[in-house]
Amino acid sequence: MTNPLTEQFSAPLTFNWSLSYRCNFTCSHCYSREEECDELSTPQLKQIVDVLVKHQIPFINFGGGEPLLRPDLYELTTYAREQGLNISMNSNGWLLDAAAAEKISTAGFRSVGISIDSADADLHDDFRIRPGSFDKAVNALDVLADAGVRTTMSSVISRINYRQFHDLLDLARKYRVPQVYLHNFKCSGRGFKNRQELDLNPQEWKEFYVEALKVKEETKDLLISFDDPVIASLPGYADNSLVKGSSCGKLSLNLRPNGDITPCGFIPLVVGNILRDDFEEIWYNSPILNKMRNKEAKGKCQGCGAYEDCLGGCTARAFATTGDLSEPDPHCWK
Repeated sequence: MTNPLTEQFSAPLTFNWSLSYRCNFTCSHCYSREEECDELSTPQLKQIVDVLVKHQIPFINFGGGEPLLRPDLYELTTYAREQGLNISMNSNGWLLDAAAAEKISTAGFRSVGISIDSADADLHDDFRIRPGSFDKAVNALDVLADAGVRTTMSSVISRINYRQFHDLLDLARKYRVPQVYLHNFKCSGRGFKNRQELDLNPQEWKEFYVEALKVKEETKDLLISFDDPVIASLPGYADNSLVKGSSCGKLSLNLRPNGDITPCGFIPLVVGNILRDDFEEIWYNSPILNKMRNKEAKGKCQGCGAYEDCLGGCTARAFATTGDLSEPDPHCWK
């Protein structure tokens, strides 16, 4: 999968695909809730699947917006599965009852992630700005497990839950969830507007990761996953990641509802359109993608001994707060 001259993958492993920015929630941290974008027809979505198959991209993860608001979701997933793609989805769980779980199973989803940000129902509902959302989310986990669909739980770490993340792990055990993603706070969209209230300071992030990594090492019955490259600056941290630094633009790309490609959902820089432009030209020659793959140390990253491991931390967070892809991650505690 890699180009031996550049050690660059010949295509991303995953496309994170927003079929729509429409959502039945208005979450405090959402990157896309205030985005507006045209949506493609079902035949056009299938054309995109054909492009992904042609370029041997193995994984699609549907996000959004809320994927279940697209009535053609199951038809599109069935089509993609027939072409050999592996399909997953993230949902808030509100529309996911037993009937939907059976359709998800029949369509062939590889896994479905449900977003739950606190084991305290009132805190979760307040964060998601939707009364009753916690009960809907845990019910979604139940009906998916009953339908034989592998589940994951996605939790955005913020000021409401970073001291109680153990409770989220216990909640996952209760609802038969084998894997929990403890996502870092991205500072994009509504998350940027609410970051002073919700985001942790750098020292708090360090303390959280030191504790969470210890829990991960000691936990045998549950897989705990992170997606934050700034962790690599911790002394003794070892991971078998395929790339160093942010994976966006290297292992994954993002698809907007109109077919526009961005490096990730949290970096609103369009590098091309998957239906109009040559994909290989975008992948190999996009100035934005190549800048992300060859970041230069700036500010406090210059001369830092951890830079070769973390490569400045989260590129999306740096861009959201400074407008520069190469600036240091504002979460960095060094």
